[in-house]
This record gives sequence, structure tokens and C-alpha cells, in this order.
Amino acid sequence: MNELEKHSEQIKSEAQRLGFSDCGIAKVQPLGKEAENLRQWLDENRHGEMEYMENHFDKRTNPALLIDNARSVISVLLNYYPGSIQKTASYKISKYAYGIDYHWFMKKKLHELLGYLQDHFKVQKGRAFVDSAPVMDKVWAQKAGLGWIGKNTNLITQKFGSYVFIGELIVDIELAYDKPGKNRCGNCTRCLEACPTGALTDAKKIDGSRCISYLTIEKKGALPEQLKSRWKNWVFGCDICQDVCPWNKNLIPHSYSELSPAPELFAMRDKDWEEMSREQFNKIFRNSAVKRTKFEGLKRNIHFVNKF
Repeated sequence: MNELEKHSEQIKSEAQRLGFSDCGIAKVQPLGKEAENLRQWLDENRHGEMEYMENHFDKRTNPALLIDNARSVISVLLNYYPGSIQKTASYKISKYAYGIDYHWFMKKKLHELLGYLQDHFKVQKGRAFVDSAPVMDKVWAQKAGLGWIGKNTNLITQKFGSYVFIGELIVDIELAYDKPGKNRCGNCTRCLEACPTGALTDAKKIDGSRCISYLTIEKKGALPEQLKSRWKNWVFGCDICQDVCPWNKNLIPHSYSELSPAPELFAMRDKDWEEMSREQFNKIFRNSAVKRTKFEGLKRNIHFVNKF
């Protein structure tokens, strides 16, 4: 094992000590085919109202533009598969929003890992990213050997399925790099067939403007009436394309208390959702990603589902 390989192994060990589920490393370089696919996706207007996806295209497809002298992208994963799911109400939220907002949780751990790199490997410049800048996290996680991008457009791993949060450190030191993850979806098309709104138009392609997750979180104003009969009672996000994936069977639940749901959430019945006040919303979801849609947005979603 050479010096760079030793450094990479030390960094991966520290990442796991800090609580990350996995860690891989890729060489900084401009993206090729992935950049072409992103440009086509934007040109076809499949990003709906997410206009921010059009911004900083050059930085989004070349991490060398995000920090000076960038050499390595260190990708980390955090398993968030819960030990139990909602059962007391028909209204559903995505599993990733059960606990506190993962952006805070991941960012804190990433900054600790960055501090370790600065202390031990003379990193001069480095930045941590958790959906906070134009970084194509799934692409870099695959390049770092952590998994592959499945037909449902999610990163899928052999050990944790697709229920993982992704974060990155981009740093100015050279390291030993992992081989890209191999696609293991095979001929399976369960996610494409299960998507109720037809958002998964083809393998690895998603029409964001038809995705329930996008519509319940990002979409402003009225929801599309033509899709209301297909909504499946989701009021924040959607897990359907993940729930049907064979790689998400028999998963090991996470062990982070911070990601566990507030007791009030799992106790809520349909009437509680429908009659929720702003004060109750702020209490139950005070540190949750659900606050992204705001009280008015969640009430809109509940009303939309309740119309059937």
C-alpha cells in the first residue's frame, strides 16, 4: 500500500468513526456524459419550477471551479432507513423527513471530517456540501465506488439500498481513488412501473414536473388536477420508487437518534393532519425537512389528497 492509499484508508476510517455509513473518493475532473444529460434534461424543461437547477451549470459539472486547486471529491453516505414507518394515518411523508433536517446533521459531521483532514493531511482549501451548492452528489458518489444511479434516478448501494443521504468534501490534496460503482439494476423495471404519475419516463430519466416529491415540496401554487387520482396520499415527498426496489428489502435500520421521528408524528391520525394548527406544525416539525414546504404548503397538500 503506497502513501496515498494509506491516506485514503485513514480518511475512510475516520469517516466511519464519525458515524458515516460509507465513504469513497474520486478524482476531480470535468463531467462529460453526465453534463450532456443534465443539459438535455434542462432543455426539455423536466425540472419544473426548480429554476435554480439552471444556475451555475459550469460549476455543477466541474467541481474544480468550486474551490481553488481542487484535487479530490470525498463522498460520504449516511443510512437513514427507519426501524418503523407511519401506520396511524393515511397521510404519508417521505422517510427521509422523519427526523431532524439531514442537512444540519450531515454538515456538522462533514465539518468534523474536514477538520481531521486539515490537521492530518495539510488540506489548505476544502468545502463541505450537502445539497448546499451545485454539486451532482449522486454522480460523484457513483464515481467514488459507493453505488450506482438506478433507473429511479436515485443512488443505490448494495448494503443500504437507496435510503442514504449523500455529502461531499472537495479538497485540494491528491488521494488514491476508488473505481466507479457498477450498475446492478439488471432488467428490473419495478420503479418505472410503480411510479403513479409517470414521472419516471425512461431508465435514469425523471420528469420532475410530474414527480410527487417535487410537487409536494418544490411546486408553488395549485397542484395538477389531472394527477389527483394517482397521488397515493403523499403529503411531503414520495418513496414509492424506493419502496418497490429489490435492493431496499431487508435493510438494516439506522441507529441515529437524531433521525428518529418525533413521538407526535407517529401518533397522528387523519383528523390530526386535517385539523393541524400552525403551532402544532411548528412543534412537530420544528427541526424537520418538512418545514421546507411551510405550513401553508403542507395544508395545501393535505387538502389536495383529501379531495378524493
